[in-house]
Amino acid sequence: MSKSASQKARAAPWPDRPTGEVLWVHATTAERCLALSDIGHRLKSHRPDLSVLVTWPDTLSPPPEVDGCDLPLGPPPEDSAAEVRRFLDHWRPDLCIWSGGDIRRILMRQLSERKVDSLLVDLTFEELPDRSRRWLPDQRKKMLNRFQAVFTPSHEVEVVLARLGLDAQKIRKTDPLRLSTTPLGCNGDELAHMQTILGSRPSWYAAQADLRNLADILTAHRRVLRLLHRLLLIVSIRDETELPAARETILASGLQLADWDSGEEPDDYSQVLLSSADDSGLWYRIAPVSLLAGSLTNAGNAQNPLEAAALGSAILHGSDYGSHHAVYRRLHEVGAALEVDDTEGLAQAVLTLSAPDRAAEMALAGWTVVTEGANVTDQLLDQIQDLLDLREERHESP
Repeated sequence: MSKSASQKARAAPWPDRPTGEVLWVHATTAERCLALSDIGHRLKSHRPDLSVLVTWPDTLSPPPEVDGCDLPLGPPPEDSAAEVRRFLDHWRPDLCIWSGGDIRRILMRQLSERKVDSLLVDLTFEELPDRSRRWLPDQRKKMLNRFQAVFTPSHEVEVVLARLGLDAQKIRKTDPLRLSTTPLGCNGDELAHMQTILGSRPSWYAAQADLRNLADILTAHRRVLRLLHRLLLIVSIRDETELPAARETILASGLQLADWDSGEEPDDYSQVLLSSADDSGLWYRIAPVSLLAGSLTNAGNAQNPLEAAALGSAILHGSDYGSHHAVYRRLHEVGAALEVDDTEGLAQAVLTLSAPDRAAEMALAGWTVVTEGANVTDQLLDQIQDLLDLREERHESP
């Protein structure tokens, strides 16, 4: 973002502050923004009156996706007394979570003076604040001690913070801050029933497809059926209004269809089971291999791949990662995901992963990625809840 664009964003009028608690999170990378937005979304299930305010630096381009957050604001206030005062007077946050570096001295001082708790999370060695002047007293301890806790994935940061004399109880060594996920739910009776119906029959799942890519998915399925005659394709449609057209497309392809939303169940002759996306939690559990069909088109519909990984499904996907670049990259690093370029590539990947040991190997690798961010997420959720509860008690006490 250019300087003029940044100034224009800051000059834009803010909406009114919502009633209830306001959690302010500042993310310095797209991955941190997703992780903090997810934490905010989870908190809202426990604190219905909580609103989540999200800021990110000018340098983060394109702007990150912040699904589930109430107030995606953009750049934080400039670190001047007047701008910080204007920002805090308007939003009156109950808690601030600052991720990474570029720590604002004036901002942190004013938050402390207003008795607004703050947490510094995911601080790496490269992001440690520099000593401003060698011939002046080191002010970093005073600035960092304004945080109620500093979460870092780096042992080097731990050493530096201890050397600065930071309160040892404030230093938290954690995993890197990464997007975690809560497994999608499903009806337990339906799961047991479908497992009984399918038995040992092989299946794969195309999640959140649309009419633009459905024909290619069906073509790939037909090719695999030449070698795996009992293979069942479960396909969910992202937009429910497209379900009737999707049904007609499947029937026109000559494949035998069972329409789940109409109450039909697959029999021995069914080759495709059609569903809405609402039952994805069921199908990820049923199918050992899942194609994230939202990633096949450049329409911004790429879904979070951790939803599939958390339920034990090996992942196939297209080239559109949406806002989940970091997650897809990590899944590739551990061998939990494969990118498919065309219909032939998709058919070959489904055929390869029909070997149970190969799909299970990928699913296990995916599970390691799912659990990477779980520990720090749980710690942050507990700390945030405690701080907000204490603040509420202070306000209620006479």
